[in-house]
Formats: sequence, C-alpha cells, structure tokens
Amino acid sequence: MNRIPFRCSYQWDDTGTEKWGGMIQQIIPHGNHFEVYIESRSSFRLLIGGSHWGLFACLPDFSAGCWLSTLDDVFYNSEKLIHVLDNAVDGTTVASALKALAPILKFH
Repeated sequence: MNRIPFRCSYQWDDTGTEKWGGMIQQIIPHGNHFEVYIESRSSFRLLIGGSHWGLFACLPDFSAGCWLSTLDDVFYNSEKLIHVLDNAVDGTTVASALKALAPILKFH
C-alpha cells in the first residue's frame, strides 16, 4: 500500500484557522476491523471497526474510543474524537485521516 497524505484544519475560537498535514503510513486488515498507523504532529495507532450499531474508533495508546459517523463526516467525527482525546489537534487529525480512508476501507 502506498502512503496516503491528508490535510487538516481547525478553526480556533479567536486566533483563526490552523492547517497542517498528515500521512497514513500503514493499513492492516483484520477481518472485521482495520488497524491504521497515522503520522502527523503526533502518531496514532487507530483501530476502526463496525458493529450492529455503526462504526467505531479505538485509540488504545490513549485509552480512548468513540462511535463514528460515516468515515467522511469530518465535523461529527472530529467533535467525538476531540472530546475523547481531550485535544483539538489530535481529534481533528484522526477525523481527517478517516476522511482520507473513506474510499479505501469497506465494512460489511
């Protein structure tokens, strides 16, 4: 698999918009879920899966996880990820990586 670049942006309340990039380095399929390695300002090992109730993301190194909307829904996913990670940049980064993965990952 080729590395997949993606772009991120976050609108801070008073100081304007901040933009940065990231790279999906690795995607490992595990049958009913995927393991994804993301590099940006931080690095993340992300588990993405599906259940009867919908998609979920788990970041075990951060003891965090949440339900997701569709992978390309950056607004909803970033809100959920920012909350569980308690970090706007990290949550936005993961949500932006999910959008880049939307055309690639298929859940049954």
